[in-house]
Amino acid sequence: MEFPIENVTVFSHPLIQHKISILRDKRTGTNEFRALIEEIAMLMGYEALRDLPLKEVEVETPIETCMTPMIAGKKLAVVPILRAGLGMVNGILALVPSAKVGHIGLYRDEVTHEPHEYYCKLPNPIEQRTIVVTDPMLATGGSAVAAVDFIKEHGGKNIKFMAIIAAPEGLERLHKAHPDIQIYVGHLDRQLNENAYICPGLGDAGDRIFGTK
Repeated sequence: MEFPIENVTVFSHPLIQHKISILRDKRTGTNEFRALIEEIAMLMGYEALRDLPLKEVEVETPIETCMTPMIAGKKLAVVPILRAGLGMVNGILALVPSAKVGHIGLYRDEVTHEPHEYYCKLPNPIEQRTIVVTDPMLATGGSAVAAVDFIKEHGGKNIKFMAIIAAPEGLERLHKAHPDIQIYVGHLDRQLNENAYICPGLGDAGDRIFGTK
C-alpha cells in the first residue's frame, strides 16, 4: 500500500514509536507489557477521537456562569476483539470514562487462519454511537473484517478501528472490505510469515498481555 491513504492513519509520534519498541522486546514482562498497551492505546485514542461531536452546555464556575463545550450525543462505544483487544480498553476509558464497552469474541482457525465468531454483545443503541474497535494486532485482517461486519449487521455506522501493530496484508484487506471506516495503526510492519504472524511483530499479544502461553 502506498501512503497517504484516505481513512488510514499510521502514527509517527515519538512516544508511540518508543513504547512500541519496548513492546517488541521479548524481555518485556507481562506487567510492563500490559501497561504499555494501555498507554499506547491512550495516545492513539487522543488522535482517533479528535472528531467527537461537541455541544455547548451551561456551567457555573467559581467566578460566573458560562457556556462551554462538552462531548455531545450518545456515549462512545469501545468494542475490543477478544481477548487481546481487552488490553487497549482502559487506555480509551482513561480519555472517556463514560464510554460503554461491548465485546466481540473471535477465534482463528489454525489451518485456514480465518475467524469464527463465538460471542457478540454491543451497547444499545449502537447505531447512534461512535464505535472504536480495538485489537493490538492487525495480521491477516480476517478478524478485523469480521468484527466490523458484525457491528454493521447490528446497525453500527460510525466505526473506527485501532491496532498497535499491522501487517500490510491485513491493513489492505480491512481497508478494501470497509473503506468507510477510520483505521488507526501504531506501526506498519514488514509482512506476515507462513504462520500468519506479523514480522517483526511482538509475538502473541494476548499471551503477553495475560501471561499465558
